[in-house]
Amino acid sequence: MRLALTGAGGFLGWHVRVLARALGWPEPVAVTRAELAEPALVAAKVGGVDRLLHLAGVNRGDPSDVAAGNVELAATLARGLRRCGHPPKSIVFANSVQAGNGTPYGDSKSVAADTLVAAAAQAAAGFVDLRLPNLYGEHGRPHYNSVVATFCRTLATGGATEVRDDRELALVHAGDAAARLVDAPATGAWDASMPALRTGVRALADRLGDIAATYRSGEIPPLPDRHEVRLFNTYRSHCFPAHYPLPLTRHADRRGELVEVVRAHGGAGQTFCSTSHPGVVRGEHFHLAKVERFAVLRGTAEISLRRIGHTEVTRFAVSGEEPVVVDMPTMWAHNIVNTGTDELLTLFWSNELFDPDRPDTYPEPVGDRVPAVVG
Repeated sequence: MRLALTGAGGFLGWHVRVLARALGWPEPVAVTRAELAEPALVAAKVGGVDRLLHLAGVNRGDPSDVAAGNVELAATLARGLRRCGHPPKSIVFANSVQAGNGTPYGDSKSVAADTLVAAAAQAAAGFVDLRLPNLYGEHGRPHYNSVVATFCRTLATGGATEVRDDRELALVHAGDAAARLVDAPATGAWDASMPALRTGVRALADRLGDIAATYRSGEIPPLPDRHEVRLFNTYRSHCFPAHYPLPLTRHADRRGELVEVVRAHGGAGQTFCSTSHPGVVRGEHFHLAKVERFAVLRGTAEISLRRIGHTEVTRFAVSGEEPVVVDMPTMWAHNIVNTGTDELLTLFWSNELFDPDRPDTYPEPVGDRVPAVVG
């Protein structure tokens, strides 16, 4: 499917672009806020695409700026659509469940929807007004996108969460919302039905606090369901790369040495080992939900990671002489290469049993951009 996006650089936009990459679709066409001000340019960029997603919006700030921003973004997009000789087949608006609730934000989202309904009708394009609840997920912006992001960043930096308004929340993972926006076929890695996690704010803070406390020593918290996995992955995104690698303790006696690599408190899991000859590279892929841990037990290696859609590469030099673990953040391409002259022995652990029909593994080279080595 050929997609065009406004708000491609935002939280939800990034998750949509990652999902498109996983599906093997062409890179979505991004329409920036500056480009929205030029109707002819908008028309040229979105003309002929299968689906246009309007994700750009203003969520926080002065109430008058929020209201004016959401209305104007929709109006500028509508002006571009009126100049489009080959309009998109469908237009999807990432609206909010707060639309029309009497607040500047909610009422501005309602006005934006009306503006886009009219523009879609004039363009003879299909229109979907998708009213999204609170979203959470990897790399959310604290104090802006989600209270989940705020709590995760606070905990990851050693702070204590503060609950001022303990209300009920319905939380949907951004990957599931992205799947709904593009009508992605169902898999285990996303769910376009957008199953919600219903929780109070205080209960959420306690839940994330338990995850952080368990993971502080490198132990894996209980992961009994998909939301717990995704909350853990969201928390880990705020830990990376500063918290890695995680050191392992070696216990030695006259018989040899023992190293505990994984202590998991609940849920499924699978462990395997591999050997690699000098220069061999393993990986070159990313995951959307799977938790994956690397630990070199013998030899020397370099683990490289790159966030999807970004260019910077983070590298960790690791060795069996000083064993550590590095947990792969979701939606980051990663690999491991044997940098030594001897055979490399690596232990891998994931939180789920491998299913060849739904592997949650998507090819993606890390690339050859080389910053300073970490560790």
